This record gives sequence, structure tokens and C-alpha cells, in this order.
Amino acid sequence: MRRDAEARGGRRHARALGLLAGLSAVLAGAAPAQELSSLTGGRFTIVSALADRPLARTLLDSALAHDSFPGLPRPTEPVLVQVAPDARRFRDWSGAGAPEWGAAIAIPAARRIIMQGSAAGSDAGSPVPVLRHELAHLALHETMGDLPPRWFDEGYASWCAREWARDEVLAASVGLVLRGVPPLDSLDDGFTGGAVRAGTAYALSYRAVADLAALDSVRGLALFLERWRASGSMDRAMRDAFGLTQAACEAPWRAHTMRRYGTLAVLANLAALTGLMGFLLLPLYASRRRRDRARLDAMRAAEAASERAARDSAIAALLAAARPPDEGAVES
Repeated sequence: MRRDAEARGGRRHARALGLLAGLSAVLAGAAPAQELSSLTGGRFTIVSALADRPLARTLLDSALAHDSFPGLPRPTEPVLVQVAPDARRFRDWSGAGAPEWGAAIAIPAARRIIMQGSAAGSDAGSPVPVLRHELAHLALHETMGDLPPRWFDEGYASWCAREWARDEVLAASVGLVLRGVPPLDSLDDGFTGGAVRAGTAYALSYRAVADLAALDSVRGLALFLERWRASGSMDRAMRDAFGLTQAACEAPWRAHTMRRYGTLAVLANLAALTGLMGFLLLPLYASRRRRDRARLDAMRAAEAASERAARDSAIAALLAAARPPDEGAVES
């Protein structure tokens, strides 16, 4: 996730100086009980608590091994990655503008990433793909500056990190069923509308960038990004790279996405609704079954009692018929 407030201010200024200042602030702000260490390799510096040093090594190795991004020149600017030892430190380092559901933060103007350490819960995501996502923000900003809108920035980062699970969000989206696929220029508002809306905005942004890259099976986004940077216009870059205006590209994309995921979303939500109805009706069904069973047991008991009474009456009649006459009786 990119934090726009800092991302759009002071770009391209004293990168190395800013990196050193950020590292100094991190080390100065560390609590005595949480001693921090740093690892450096190539253009990356990873700062973490000692307990997270193995994670920091894994992150550094991954960043060095995959330090290129589709359609962009190889990044050169230094990057500081802060691995927060706990939730409180993550919030402190991220600042007040970070949403509560954010798993990590990229601040392109400072060439800085804040992410959660090994003590984080599963909602923080897998650390290596999370770092790849945030590094893609920095790489895109290094080349394109502030040209990309938020939806493209987030979609590109998700696409670089291969976040294929984003499609599952669309396949179960109630909003997609009720409101359809929104225009791309309205997606930016979704990133600040809570976790559910943000999840849909991320998924649609990922899908838009992936489908845009698929328009050129040879160059992907390379020519598009090159023309976009040169002209400063996304629409003109789409004309040059794909032979389509932005509107001509977006309209079929929205229709295709709705056909592709709208049916799945309907089916998924119908299945969920059926399951919910079953859950709600199950107590009523069980209660009726208990009443029916009790009524049947009572009928069986009454029938058994009636049979016993009839049997006893028949036995009594047979015994009376078989009893010998009294000895004192006189035959006439």
C-alpha cells in the first residue's frame, strides 16, 4: 500500500540523505527492550529487531534476487525497509495516515517501506510477497513520479507481487452483484472506504492492470509506460501502445469483468445465502423433528398399551372358559 500524503510531496530530493536520516530516526526511536539491527545489500537496508533478523535476511535475499519490475527500467535508488517488531511500533512508524487494515506501507518520497515482523498475525500477509508489492510502488514512482493514479499504482504493485487471490475477492463480491464494475477513475475512493471496499478496489485495480498488460503479449506494459512517461497522458499512451483510447479500452474491460466475475459472485452469494438460511432454519427443523418424534412415541406407546389390554382381555376370557365346574353343583 502506498501512502499518498507523503508520496506526492518532495519527490526526487536528496534520496541518500533521506535514507540515512530515516535510518537514524529508527535507531534513535528504538526502545531499549527492542534492540534493532540492520542488514545492507545492494541498494537495500533492512532494519529489524534481533528476533526478526532471520526474516530480515530472507527479505534482503529476495529483494536482491528479484530487483526488476515489468515494463520499468531497473531501479537504482536506495531503499530503507523497516520491519516493525510489534503492532505498536508498526503504527508508530507508519504514522497517523495509515489505515488500520494496512499490512505494510510504502512511502515513495522517502524511499521507505514499513512492514510487520514475524510476530504479526496472518492478516499481515506473507512477508516476501508483501515486500515485493511495496518495492513495486517505489519502482513505479522512481520512473513515473506522480503520474499514475492510485488504482494503477496499487494494481501494478499487486500484479508484480502475483497476488492472484485478488480474483477470489471479485468472485464473492456483493458490491459487484449490486452495483456492477465501477469506472476506473472512481476506484481511488475505495482505498479509503474501509477494509471491504478497499479489498474490492485492490482486486479491480489488479484485474485492470493485468488485463491491460495482456493487450500486448510481447512488450506487456513497457511501451505503454514509456509513452505515458514521455507524454504525461495515460490516454495518449494507450493510443500509442495499444491503439485504443482510454474510454475504448475501459468499456469492454468493465463488461468483460462483469461477465467473468459477476456470475461467480451471484453463485457464491446465493450459496452463502442458502447456507445462512439453512443455519437459521436448522433449529426450527430440529424442534419440529423432536415434536414429531415425541408424538410418534406417544402413539406407539398408546398402541402398545391397547394391544396389551386386548391381549390381557383375551387371556382372561380363555382362562374363564377353561375353568372346571364347581364340585357342589347338582346336575338336573
